Amino acid sequence: MPNSPHAQREDGVRAASRPFWLAGAVIAIGGLCLYGGLQLPQASRYAAVGPGLFVTVSGSALIILGIMLGVQIARGEQFEPQDAEDATGTERADPKALLLALAAACVPIFTIRYLGLPITATLSFVLVARAFGSRRLVLDVVSGALLGILAWFLFTRLGLQLGSFLPIAGL
Repeated sequence: MPNSPHAQREDGVRAASRPFWLAGAVIAIGGLCLYGGLQLPQASRYAAVGPGLFVTVSGSALIILGIMLGVQIARGEQFEPQDAEDATGTERADPKALLLALAAACVPIFTIRYLGLPITATLSFVLVARAFGSRRLVLDVVSGALLGILAWFLFTRLGLQLGSFLPIAGL
C-alpha cells in the first residue's frame, strides 16, 4: 500500500512510513523550551550565563533538528527499529519500564520543593534503575542518595539556589 500512512513490514509489524508527527513533536517541544527560556534572564550579574540561556539554546536547537527531521522524512528516510545491545528491533517496548522512566522524570516536578534535591534525586534514581531492570533496591537508594547529596552540596558551593537540603524537616 504505497499511499497508506502505515506500511506493513515483512515481519508483520506496522511502521509509519512518513512520521511527520515526530518532526512536529520535536518542533513543538523546541518551541515550548524556547518560549520558557525567553521568559528567563539570558545573563546574570555574577556569571555571564543566565538561567534562560541554555533553555533558549536547547529550544532553538530542537526546532532546527525538528525541521531537519521533517526534511529527512519528506525525502523518504525510513525509520525502522534497529537491533541494540540487549534487544532486537522486533521486540516491543516494555510499557512498565517506560512508565517508570516517565515517573522518574516527573517526580522532581512534584517533590523537589517539599522534599528537597537529595530525596527527589534518590526517588528518581531508584525509578530509573528499576526501569532499566535493577532489582537491588538498597543499593539503588544508597547510590541515588549519595548522588543527590553530592549534587546539592556542589551546586550550593557554586552559589546556585536549590532550596533547603531537607525542606520537610526544616533543614
